[in-house]
Amino acid sequence: MRTISLCLLFCGTLPILAAEPKSLFDGKTLAGWEGDEKTWRVEDGAIVAGSLEVSVPRNEFLCTTKTYGDFELNVKFKILGDKDKANAGIQFRTKRIPKHHEVSGFQADIGQGYWGALYDESRRNKVLAGPSKEVIAKTAKFDDWNDYKIRCEGNSIKLWLNGTLTVDYTEKDEKIETTGIIALQVHGGGKTKVLYKNITIEELSAKN
Repeated sequence: MRTISLCLLFCGTLPILAAEPKSLFDGKTLAGWEGDEKTWRVEDGAIVAGSLEVSVPRNEFLCTTKTYGDFELNVKFKILGDKDKANAGIQFRTKRIPKHHEVSGFQADIGQGYWGALYDESRRNKVLAGPSKEVIAKTAKFDDWNDYKIRCEGNSIKLWLNGTLTVDYTEKDEKIETTGIIALQVHGGGKTKVLYKNITIEELSAKN
């Protein structure tokens, strides 16, 4: 015990405390969220956007009204439509672009070729890290419910898709913000329907 205590004292390692998991969706309303009311709705206990009859005209985002820093987020989601074009995602450490429908920040991506990947939306506009095609083939479930776990601690970002670690990324740019809103995305350009539910968050903090 003495050795562990000395290590914590002199090595600067602080234990991380997690708050009790908090639900971000009450299953009935969009309370605590803001976005285009014509795009986002609640159906059968899930947040829903898009259509299988007509193409989604543009990217749309439903955003939390609260910002978050270090956290562990769990979301259950399902994506339907044209398997080659349907796309969505979960934004975090993100911000609204003023007077625009887009947001800017990290995204846990969803869709063909992007499952389990970390994308930088409207900022660097590229995939920062992601799993192999072989991992995606074994892990992703189109037309069915999937689980995303997103954990952010300082400059560390980790993504799990259906229990499989798909991203272990360290942000090296000190200018990149470490706080922001969380947002749900439906991607424009295809006949896509996306559903999100069981959205819970545990905020993390270092014990002083």
